[in-house]
Amino acid sequence: MAADSTMRRLINHFDHRDTLISFVQELHPERAHEPVSAIEGGLTSMTNRLHQVDIKGYARTRNALSGAVTKLSPYLRHGLLTDRTFLAQIKENNDADQAVRLIQQLSWRSYFHQIHSAQPHRIWQDAEPYKTGWQTDDYAQALPDDIARGQTGIRIIDQLIDLLLTEGYLHNRARLYLASYVVHWRQVAWQAGAQWFLQHLLDGDIASNNHSWQWVASTFSNKPYIFNLDNVRQFADSKLDVDHPSNACFDASYEQLQWKLFPNLTPEGT
Repeated sequence: MAADSTMRRLINHFDHRDTLISFVQELHPERAHEPVSAIEGGLTSMTNRLHQVDIKGYARTRNALSGAVTKLSPYLRHGLLTDRTFLAQIKENNDADQAVRLIQQLSWRSYFHQIHSAQPHRIWQDAEPYKTGWQTDDYAQALPDDIARGQTGIRIIDQLIDLLLTEGYLHNRARLYLASYVVHWRQVAWQAGAQWFLQHLLDGDIASNNHSWQWVASTFSNKPYIFNLDNVRQFADSKLDVDHPSNACFDASYEQLQWKLFPNLTPEGT
């Protein structure tokens, strides 16, 4: 059957990224108003970033939101870079002791993928019961609209959600903060949060994403992950407005937050 002559011919080569963006916006005018991530796709962009990996900087600053992380996860997710190639590049150009932290992260990714490969039907199921003193039925099954829109009224949370929605990428610690807030402060099932991340993350990998959410929730770990404002201050640098009054719900000791968020736990369970 001949192609419809009224259909616009799809272009597969663009001299400039702006031309590609304009073309896609013309194809989907209803979404033309949405932000475009600064992350560039393509083999050239991946290769340039791979050659810029700072192993020493990563080991020293990886936990800070402005730390020297590789930002190669989108390329791993979409197959432009494989774990094996990345690992070979690391080993070839760096001392093993210096590269151990980055190799550990790749190992976690591989571990999550192996679990998913062995039991793909369980990817949306709790691996274990919650260790929060709450039952699975106590958690809401849908993500609240104010979280989805980034309008919770808590400054650091809304800033992180804005990054998720506009960039399609978050530092790993930022992901932990958001996941912890969703599951433990708002008592929403990890599945709802995991699905939300997969809708927006350019590196949204179901195995790493879902198991990380379960780790935060405590259904894939021995305790829930929570944070306080002092922790955010330690790692946020100038990325977040940590001093805004709306952040007060996090301004407490870990012991105080444990009792507030998990009142049903016995002292032995904390």
